[in-house]
Amino acid sequence: MQALVLVGGRGTRLLPLTETVPKPVLPLVDRPFLVFFLEWLGDHGVDDVVLACGFRPEVMQEVLADWAGDLPSLTWVVEDEPLGTAGAMRHALGHLEDEFLALNGDLLSDFDLGELIRFHREKGARATLGLKEVDDPGPYGLVELGPAGEVLGFSEKPEDPSALPPPPWLVNAGTYVLDRSIIEELPPGEALSIERDVFPRLAGDGMYGLGLEGYWMDIGTPERYLQATWDVLEGRLETSVPVRTDGVLVHDGSEVSPTATVGPRVVVGEGCTVVEGADVRGSVLLSGAVIGPKASVVDSILGGDAVVSDGELVEGEVRGQAPVVQNRGRDAR
Repeated sequence: MQALVLVGGRGTRLLPLTETVPKPVLPLVDRPFLVFFLEWLGDHGVDDVVLACGFRPEVMQEVLADWAGDLPSLTWVVEDEPLGTAGAMRHALGHLEDEFLALNGDLLSDFDLGELIRFHREKGARATLGLKEVDDPGPYGLVELGPAGEVLGFSEKPEDPSALPPPPWLVNAGTYVLDRSIIEELPPGEALSIERDVFPRLAGDGMYGLGLEGYWMDIGTPERYLQATWDVLEGRLETSVPVRTDGVLVHDGSEVSPTATVGPRVVVGEGCTVVEGADVRGSVLLSGAVIGPKASVVDSILGGDAVVSDGELVEGEVRGQAPVVQNRGRDAR
């Protein structure tokens, strides 16, 4: 099975971490985020991945090179300028098979992709959307399904909550099975959205949706990045990372004073320094960050060039830039 993964986003909500490092290869727990994604695809029989990228593709290639032996085959398709989700798919048309998975590349999930593919084929669908049931529609648009799973339409969340349809509320999970013919119909070189410009006109014309069970998180904000970190460490989704009930991971090569308080829920990257009397809670320190004496870091993400001075309080902040390369095989304690 082939997958097209959209990894062209700039990741502005995670600045300054993403100033020079693309969001898909930010370190997450003990590996670049995109490695989790590609391992998930490989576990579901995907052996060919087309990466539609734009910002700093050479950095992504450098980061993933160390993991290539255990990942599906990768084909890189680079946009000279942003083309949107559908435009990026059209730009990659020459590499696409007749049927393929298409996924937003900022998702952390353990959905059963095989279930989605089987449903698509059973229905003889042109497009099948993976959907997630949510307790609160929040900022999401809702997907309306017919009795056989056919997509009847899309609706934005109404301003008046009383106007919401009755639950279950199903939202687009950024995970699709598509026929190549849909992409062939798009004009080349135009910036287009698959969600706004393509899917609405397919409603009632061979498009289906399937609610999927499992973990699903977009890591695109600092709050969700931190939550995804704890969810991986504490085993709320299926990954190859050993479960740590306290959510604490300290990489070898870091220096942590025995008088410092680290945890609960902390990742200390390789080459970090946490000195005497420091207090770090609910935070991620990326490789090389330095925490000074009696400083406190709470619910924050610190890049590799971040330095917290003596006695300083950092709470709910994102500082510094992410390290460019996170090598494979780091030990942790």
